[in-house]
Amino acid sequence: MSETISYADFERVDIRVGTIVEAAEFPEARKPAYKLVIDFGPEIGLKKSSAQITVHYSPEQLVGRQVLAVVNFPPRQIGPVRSEVLTLGFTDEAGAIVLAATERPVPNGAKLH
Repeated sequence: MSETISYADFERVDIRVGTIVEAAEFPEARKPAYKLVIDFGPEIGLKKSSAQITVHYSPEQLVGRQVLAVVNFPPRQIGPVRSEVLTLGFTDEAGAIVLAATERPVPNGAKLH
């Protein structure tokens, strides 16, 4: 477990739900990954992300899927892609990423509370 933080610290991390509208292979990445475009609704809009989720998902399976992402980290350059959000997931027993998602559909841009 990590060190204890305050609720104010948690509130500073802006985790939102968005729908993947584009997913493509990312052959330039050092580790297998996809390039994603995620729709976070009218307030935030479309954001790009690179995600190492190739073990459990194909690009076709990802389009239309809602995911959780941190939207207030600074952008990070990953090869030729400027990743604007951090798509969230958990590692399975083999170390592959399983996406974090909502139990039911919610509006794009909804904030985690």
